Formats: sequence, structure tokens, C-alpha cells
Amino acid sequence: MKPILLSGFADEAANNKTVEQQFCAFAAIGLKYYTLRFIDAGEGIQNVMMLSPASIEKILDKQQEYGLQVSSIGSPIGKVKLLDVDDGTSNRFVPFAEYLEKDVQRACDLANQFGTKLIRGFSFYHPRGTDPERHLTQAIDQLGAIAAQCDKHGLTFGLEVEANLIGQSGRLLQKIYDGVGHPAMVLIFDGANLVCQGMSTDQVFEEYLAMKDGLGWVHIKDYCRPAEKTDHVDEESLAAFVPADEGDSGHEAILRDIKRSHAEIEARLQKRGIPGLFFDLEPHVKGGGQFGGFSGPDGFGIALRAFCRVLDYVQVPYALRTYEDIRSTRVKHATPT
Repeated sequence: MKPILLSGFADEAANNKTVEQQFCAFAAIGLKYYTLRFIDAGEGIQNVMMLSPASIEKILDKQQEYGLQVSSIGSPIGKVKLLDVDDGTSNRFVPFAEYLEKDVQRACDLANQFGTKLIRGFSFYHPRGTDPERHLTQAIDQLGAIAAQCDKHGLTFGLEVEANLIGQSGRLLQKIYDGVGHPAMVLIFDGANLVCQGMSTDQVFEEYLAMKDGLGWVHIKDYCRPAEKTDHVDEESLAAFVPADEGDSGHEAILRDIKRSHAEIEARLQKRGIPGLFFDLEPHVKGGGQFGGFSGPDGFGIALRAFCRVLDYVQVPYALRTYEDIRSTRVKHATPT
């Protein structure tokens, strides 16, 4: 088996989310890839979708300095209301034609500027209290249009499983994936996003199997199972995130299954120009919410080492920076004496 690709949401590793803090932390713990979401490149903390040309130029310069590449754009695409109805939430609604022309196009432009093939996204909020299955047809139509837009730019859209959205389970995501039927859309597994809904370890594994055919990459965080299953998760109150070797997601069994299927998954991804199967750390070990989370440099290091212990246990190879990586660049960055 070829090594899997390790990445992470770099904003989680930085106390102030500055570009220097994010990249220093990731370089120090040995990562070569990062997902770009929130960052301060000299103009205050901004979501990637709001970056100015000057900030983009600075980030590109700094990531070269620190030996990093973008694995995916951590966009919020699809985290808006499907319907313009008041359901007691603060989620915003944007007419879809406008959303496709402005927000989706912006995410595509950013992905190409940062040299990644992947855009992370979501499956729309259905009105709170309604059955998500009732809204599958409209969600499939809109997500199909997003996939087609990404495909025009040589990109792939990843749909993350997450509570409160239409694709809140592996089973529902697979229905969306089958309905869209476009090679520019893949699925993102996240065990913690299922556990926080009250699912058991066995149920999480069943949800993983349900969406496995469309797997594009994996988010790594974990959660301690709440006492009861819930139909709506208060995302701002989630407080039981833990490293990947302590929660109820059951990463061991999932990794063993991925290990058996890795060559097939990777071959499918490489046809899209994607370098391989990414495991993207989003630990939230110091807190998480609707649009992000925080781990700090210490928490992110703890989370990475915990996941590496699981990978070592199930004998899944991975690659961190080595001395050879330094040898290949140290002459270029040598300080004159």
C-alpha cells in the first residue's frame, strides 16, 4: 500500500490564525499539505472566500517558504438554506443562480489560484424539523450544478457528512452521490460528525460503508458519544471532541477497510488529477462550532500524534517530513555568513 496523504485545517493550529503561526505549526509537526479556511495574511482574520489579491499573494509566497501545498479549499459552499423559509435558525438563504455565479465561481477561482484540485462543501440546510429525504431532489439538482461548475475548472467538489444538513448521514450522502452521478463530486467521511448525532461506533461504521463508493477524502476528528440520539445538533454547544484514538468513531475498523480498498480509491482520484487519498485533520480538541474549530499548536500536535498511533497500529503507511526534505531545500534557504 502506498502512503496515505496527511493534511489538516491549518487555522486550527494557530492561536491568532496568522499565516506565520499556521505555517510554522504545520512545518514543525511535519505536515506538507494544509486545508485553507480562515487566515490572517495581514488584513485581519478572513475566510478564504474573502481573501484579497494581496493576501493571496502573501499566502502563496509564505507557503512556498514553509514548504506547504494546499490540499483543499475549506469553503462553506452548501452551508446555506435550501429554501427561503423562517425555521428559527440564523442560516442565510441565497437564490441558487446567484450562489452558483458568485460563491461557487469564487471557490473555483481560489482553488486554481492555490493549485489544489479539491473544494470542500456541504449539502444545504433543509428547514429545521423537516425530513431531509423530502428535499433530496432539489439538493441533488443544485449539487449537480455545483459539480458541473467545478468540473469546468478541472476541480472536484467534496460533500462532507454533517449534522443538520440534508447529507447528515452516509446513507443520505450516498443517495445524493448516486443522484448527482457526476465524477466531479465525491464524498467526505467524518466520524465525529456522526457520533455527535448520537450514533454508536457500529452505526458510524455502517454509515461509512453506505457512502464508501463515493469516498473522496476523510476528515479526522473524534467525539465521545452523547447519551441520546438527536434530530438537531446544537453545533455551538459541542464540547466532547477528542483525539482520534479516544472517541467513538471507530477509526481502526474504518482504516482497515480503507486499507483494503486504497488502491482502487486512489486510482479513481488520480483520474481527476488528485494526488491521492487525503486524511485531513480537523481535531476541534479545544472547541468546535458551525463554521470551524480550534485546537491550538499543542492540541493539533497531540491530535496528529494520536492519529499516527492509530495508523501505526493498523499498519497504514503515511509520510511526514524527513531530514531528506530539509537536505533538499537547505541550500536554497541557507543564511549568508
